[in-house]
Amino acid sequence: MRTVDAVHLGLMLAALAITYLVPFELLLLSYVVLGPAHYFTEISWLHDRKYFLPRRNIAFGLASVAVVAALIDNAAWFGFVIWMAFVACALLTATTAAQSAVLTFVAVGVTVIMAVNGSSLAVLGILLPTLIHVSLFTLVFMTLGAYRSSSKAQAFLVVVYLLAIGVILLAPPSAATQIPAFAKAGQEYFGNVGPALGRLLGIGGLRLDTRLTSLLAFVYTYHYLNWFIKADVIRWAEIPKPRLALVIAASAASTALYFYNYAFGFTILLALSLVHVVLEFPLNNLAVRQLGAAIGQGLAQRLHRRA
Repeated sequence: MRTVDAVHLGLMLAALAITYLVPFELLLLSYVVLGPAHYFTEISWLHDRKYFLPRRNIAFGLASVAVVAALIDNAAWFGFVIWMAFVACALLTATTAAQSAVLTFVAVGVTVIMAVNGSSLAVLGILLPTLIHVSLFTLVFMTLGAYRSSSKAQAFLVVVYLLAIGVILLAPPSAATQIPAFAKAGQEYFGNVGPALGRLLGIGGLRLDTRLTSLLAFVYTYHYLNWFIKADVIRWAEIPKPRLALVIAASAASTALYFYNYAFGFTILLALSLVHVVLEFPLNNLAVRQLGAAIGQGLAQRLHRRA
């Protein structure tokens, strides 16, 4: 196992261990300390790659949509705007007319189904920028990286990541680890994830309990750490020094806002988080498409060998 993979594994296990010690504290502190550094460094990295869009200026429109969405109080309309941004990015990154036609057909059908059931749009609006972004898309990138490199170590990391999530769900930390102040803060800013996930899975009465909080704490923390550990792989840190200084200052200021004014700081962080989520949509679509193609190619080769 390479040193970077060993460090990667160590950080993942450390995130899991701390989750069991202080899940509520870990979720909130990761979000306000590691989060801004992740948002600004990734936006910088995406900017240098034109946000994986045909034209870089399209990204300004996407960022504006994210800011407007952050101001929408109606959950269904918020979900609709976020979903439309995701669909638009899927179409913008399509490489052929056939892909565009298929994506349009599927998107229209899914949108109509969700519009008929208004709660579906609300659920998507809650889960897509949160749990889906930090867990499912992270898993997609990890799996795609392991496939491209043909690395057993990276494949092992994928397995460990899934096992860690399974352990948290089956044997969550004790409720005794809760500290009332952090539990209250977590409920205030992440409490809608529980009911949304419950509606998606058909589980009534699901709320932000210790199990779900621990899951969020682990996947959020690992999502951020996974980004930072890839500095040498995708070279996000190789930017001009003036921009690096600006990124560091902006990250520190965003975190300081939370400690200065709890409510105002979280409002800013939520908007900033949403901007980075929407700007990543083109890359998410490309990664899902590439992983699907890789899986399809692998299945085709197996069938060919059997034949």
